[in-house]
Amino acid sequence: MAKSFDPSDLWSPFGAFSQSVIAGEGKTIYLKGQVSLGPDGEVVGEGDMAAQVAQVLKNISCVLGAMGGRMSDIVSLQQFTTDIQAFMRCAEIRSRFFDAPYPVTTTLEISSLYDARLLVEITAIAEIPVSRFVMPDAALEKHQ
Repeated sequence: MAKSFDPSDLWSPFGAFSQSVIAGEGKTIYLKGQVSLGPDGEVVGEGDMAAQVAQVLKNISCVLGAMGGRMSDIVSLQQFTTDIQAFMRCAEIRSRFFDAPYPVTTTLEISSLYDARLLVEITAIAEIPVSRFVMPDAALEKHQ
């Protein structure tokens, strides 16, 4: 499990993030950026930032879960949004998915994603402990 480190001589995090995360001896997983697509590949929450943030985080949780991972295994997030003010108002939704130690985060406002209906994309790096990790082939068999 990762541990966070927030130096006392640096400003304190004001949300669900840490200044740094120290990873252990698990399997490092690099997740593709997830957008607000449901299982059918259709956009979920068109025009609704909160609904899209929730769907994106559910998608990330699904990918990790298929390999034995949890949201608490995430050490780093890169968040891209077309409306940073609306995204920042979704902190409560993000707090439902994360507990301390929080992942380090980078959040950027961008002009658009590949589909104009999409408002947010989040990519993650996670470290799943070896004791819980399930190889993707076995995970696919288990998940079907």
